[in-house]
Amino acid sequence: METEWICLFILTSILGGTDAEVTCIPSCQLPPVIEVSSREASLLDWTDFSAAPAGDLVGFGAELPGREERHDAAELREESSLKVRPRSEEQASVGPRRDRGKVSLPSQSAPGPAPGNATENRTGDIGNEPFSFRSRSAPSRRRPRSADTSWSGVGTEGAGEDPDREEFRLTSSTFALAGDTAHNQAMVHWSGQNSSVILMLTKFYDFNSGRVTESSLWRSTDYGTTYEKLNEKVGTKSILSYLYVSPNNKRKIMLLTDPEVESSLLISLDEGASYQKHSLAFDILSLLFHPEQEDWILAYSHDQKLYVSVEFGRRWQLVQDSVVPNRFYWSRLGLDKEQGMIHLEVSVSDKRSQYITCKLQNCSDGNKGKPFPGFIIPNSLVVQDEYVFIQVSVGGQTVHYVSYRRNAFYPMKLPKYTVPKDLQIISTDDNQVVAAIQDWHQNDSYNLYMSEHRGLFFTLMLEDVVSSGGPEDNIMIDLYEVAGIKGVFLSNKVVENQVKTYITYNKGRDWRLLQAPTTDLQGNKVYCEQPYCSLHLHLHVSENPYASGNIVSKDTAPGIIIASGGVGPELTNANVSIFITSDAGNTWREIFQEEYSVFFLNQGGSLVAIRHTPLPIRHIWLSFDEGRNWDKYSFTSFPLYVDGVLGEPGEDILIMTIFGHFSHRSEWQLVKIDFRPIFERWCTSEDYFTWQLHNEGEVCIMGMKRIFQKLRANARCVKARDQYISQMSDSCPCTEADFECDYGFERQIDGSCTPAFWFTPSATSRECITGDSFLNTTGYRKALSNNCSEGSELKYSPRQQKCPSQAPRGLQLFTSEGTLVATLGMNVTFLVFLEEGLGSMTSITVDFGDGTAISYVNISSIEDGVKHIYDKVGIYQVSATARNNLGLDRVNLYLHVSCQLEQVRLSAPLVVVKNKAVNFTTALRPSNVGSVTYFWWFDNKTEPVVTLDGAVSFTFNKEGSHTVTVQASAGITIHQDQITVAVYDYFRSHALAFSSNLDELNPGVSEWREDIGRVVKSYIVQVTGISEDQLLVTVNPGLPATAEVFIVPERRSGGRAMNDKWTHLDQLSQVLLSALNQDLVQFVLRPGVQVNVFATRLSPAPLVDSSDNGYSSTAVIMLVSVALMGLVIFVIYKFKRKIPGMNTYTAEQPDKEQEVIPTVTSIAVPNPEGDDLTSLDCVDTQLNSKNRGYLPSHTDINLSDEAPHVF
Repeated sequence: METEWICLFILTSILGGTDAEVTCIPSCQLPPVIEVSSREASLLDWTDFSAAPAGDLVGFGAELPGREERHDAAELREESSLKVRPRSEEQASVGPRRDRGKVSLPSQSAPGPAPGNATENRTGDIGNEPFSFRSRSAPSRRRPRSADTSWSGVGTEGAGEDPDREEFRLTSSTFALAGDTAHNQAMVHWSGQNSSVILMLTKFYDFNSGRVTESSLWRSTDYGTTYEKLNEKVGTKSILSYLYVSPNNKRKIMLLTDPEVESSLLISLDEGASYQKHSLAFDILSLLFHPEQEDWILAYSHDQKLYVSVEFGRRWQLVQDSVVPNRFYWSRLGLDKEQGMIHLEVSVSDKRSQYITCKLQNCSDGNKGKPFPGFIIPNSLVVQDEYVFIQVSVGGQTVHYVSYRRNAFYPMKLPKYTVPKDLQIISTDDNQVVAAIQDWHQNDSYNLYMSEHRGLFFTLMLEDVVSSGGPEDNIMIDLYEVAGIKGVFLSNKVVENQVKTYITYNKGRDWRLLQAPTTDLQGNKVYCEQPYCSLHLHLHVSENPYASGNIVSKDTAPGIIIASGGVGPELTNANVSIFITSDAGNTWREIFQEEYSVFFLNQGGSLVAIRHTPLPIRHIWLSFDEGRNWDKYSFTSFPLYVDGVLGEPGEDILIMTIFGHFSHRSEWQLVKIDFRPIFERWCTSEDYFTWQLHNEGEVCIMGMKRIFQKLRANARCVKARDQYISQMSDSCPCTEADFECDYGFERQIDGSCTPAFWFTPSATSRECITGDSFLNTTGYRKALSNNCSEGSELKYSPRQQKCPSQAPRGLQLFTSEGTLVATLGMNVTFLVFLEEGLGSMTSITVDFGDGTAISYVNISSIEDGVKHIYDKVGIYQVSATARNNLGLDRVNLYLHVSCQLEQVRLSAPLVVVKNKAVNFTTALRPSNVGSVTYFWWFDNKTEPVVTLDGAVSFTFNKEGSHTVTVQASAGITIHQDQITVAVYDYFRSHALAFSSNLDELNPGVSEWREDIGRVVKSYIVQVTGISEDQLLVTVNPGLPATAEVFIVPERRSGGRAMNDKWTHLDQLSQVLLSALNQDLVQFVLRPGVQVNVFATRLSPAPLVDSSDNGYSSTAVIMLVSVALMGLVIFVIYKFKRKIPGMNTYTAEQPDKEQEVIPTVTSIAVPNPEGDDLTSLDCVDTQLNSKNRGYLPSHTDINLSDEAPHVF
């Protein structure tokens, strides 16, 4: 059974160069979630996989993001995709998805080298395509891509064609990449810039192992007519995985080897003719080339480290570790202080990052700058053109900040009651920010907002723009900027649950539906009346990578837009046709009723189309009159399964290479097509005519009348580069249509701008905070790219006024970290903002709440924040007061200053009585850390008890072992301790002491106390015979060392009477006390150090002196003890009272509060009536009959008819 293969083709045009990538995989290895119909199979959209490793282009790999940074060397990326069956008869092919006007928020992961948040010089994984990137966290609007790099779909030929149509033959040549039959990926780079060199890297990517196992490098020096295999030059054992080209010097090539085999770089300085190998000490994940310096490169590694090379990869130096992926940017000359500076986001913790800047080759702590003094939300730094964007958490809410031209950060001002769930920066073109915001009530759509030049104040541009989750969970916004004409955008908007396509000619001020074609392809009249019916176009990449979508425009072909879509009440994926407009969207024509890939030739003077089909093809279609007529051309003698098309770099595009296979077992076939013979001559001025841009007849657009030069229909001449394509413009008088609503104003049905209900028009501008005058708004603001003059300009323009004397209002105070917690002895930065008030006349006083305050003569003095250090823990009321001669405004916050909590220790009795309250207490280290919250868990309950006190009482109602857990939370630090408590109906306990030599070796740690308790218990069991199940020993913290031993009921004593149980515990207590008083419980702590354990209360003493000296003081004490013991026996016998030192605990005793440490209060329990002899009497009898040093087992004691049993 033959294997069906899926091939994908991606190509890129940048700075006059073109790169492409082809990926083929067995269809059986496609992700199981991708199921497509035969119709859908003809449209594979990989627009957003521009930077992904070729092996990931089928939807189950990580996408690598793109970000554009526009200037004279702007890189224009063009992507397309095809699903082709190049290796079996049933295989379907797909056409291109090019020039997508979509905004993407790419995925964060990347299995192979890929561009990060590159500027215009970021190169990616697709054969060193230097492509343009935006920040990984922010979606990027795809700028119109060069038509010279286009995808070719493969379509069935002849379906519905006129068999008598004249067929023309194109000049072509075919070259087979011999020996690469198994290779399923290809990366292609065409240098351009008058260079005939083409480089191609083919690879076999094993989808099971996830790595490249074979590779071949090919080079052509004759525009692709022939190729030379370079495996010998790069090393036959080298496996190449990626190809990069310097965006500033196309002759500099960089090849990256597979790190599974070796980690090295191959560098060429002569367009790939020769190579030098350099070893790498790290694995490259992404590269970022400098926008001007051709040898400066930033490399990001898999372990989140950033490296720099100023020698085009020959040597590398570590810049910084813990760098957030794709959050590093080169500085820009004219904005940043130094050319060799880097903007970085460095990870501090899971929820905190820091924005820093540092010099290229010296990023030590002393050379790091902190443009924003506090912490930011991770993955939020975006440095783009004149703007820097960050996000800060303040009081649990996300606040978006912007810095204009590297000045101080200010909160972005959105219309009040706009509560963003998500905010993405789409564009910073024309010194203006366009942002997509998902409001609190939106799920599958975003609102578009546009700012003034500082990026501070935003007004609504378009509501409910379609969004979708693209491949790899990317956020896709349906917005497309038309190339060649400033201010023209297309967008898909949700209207009453229907998706409709709208167009604007004045950058979002006014939008309207697209007019449907008047006739279809067959000339039949189309009945379509707005607003119920209109033309709708695909502008985005669907979640299904096989969904349709194709739109393209070109700078050198102003007014021409080609897109797929349909006519009807809404946008659908059914019955997709290809449409074209020659007048920038005013009128449209249907050119194909099936899916085709269409791209430009000859600087947009001609069009080439290839039909999507699952069959091999021999023909393409050309049009020389903007798609009105198409001629059929054959480009090969044998039908070819087409995988993709690569156009000549630059705008000329007169040579193309089609990639494909003749059969499913053949090698890659490279068919070079030379279109030059079909053009007759160079174009002259006679071949051009003028075309005026208009919007339904209105010629004043964005304050100008714009006239373009366009090539006449059927003029088969070669357009000279940059000749006769210039535009002429004439300024128009200003009207109301040239002004958009200012911040705080909303457009009404009649077109006027009136204040929103929440806005006070009398409020002065922020300029009064830093200056003496401001522009007083009229409710309108002129679009930044609008060039109207005079007319009604004075009527609608803001007026320069002197700032009024006004009391300060809207004072804000918060910490730079956005929290209300600070650490003792560390700098706290307070940020102060004033919404209204004459800044130059308003003083600011900040009172830190600890007896110190500081005053500033005006608000501009504290743009970088106010720093203070607290030397005591506590809760401080911090206040800021803004004051001038007309009044004041004051704001407070309460700051919790704490020191670092190092440890929490939980204390409680080891054994407690059932149904009796027991106290649990905590001890902190250090003892005074400020505000602490305690969380208690008892009996494995999931919900904790929360207290502000470090002590709590709890009652256990079940016998057994119970775990108690406490967590102490101070600031951002949480520590935990846990103990186990044994619960019984009754028990006995005795306090223990140790000889003083133990204290000398006490380290004061809990593990040591546990070990001592275990040793003491073991020796007690040895000398008394008491079952270890009935003994519990706990050593108390502190000095001198003390302990407590608990005697608990035996496990199988349920059948006994309660009196018998008490009696049995009494017997064991007497045995234990006798052993302790005879110094029988002792252990060796270390060689030469013997520790004795004894009871701390009065208890029976041995009758024989244990000293070796005759009549020592010890003997005298012992004699006295005997006398006292006799007295005690008499008292017990008469009054049947409990012996001091033996504590009995029972659930049946009267309520009495327990002590926590070191012992529990004694509870006296009378002996059962009728006892003939107390347990102490029996102990004395036994002791008198034995020699010194021997203690009988308690099983030898007869106290009743039934001998006690211990288990």
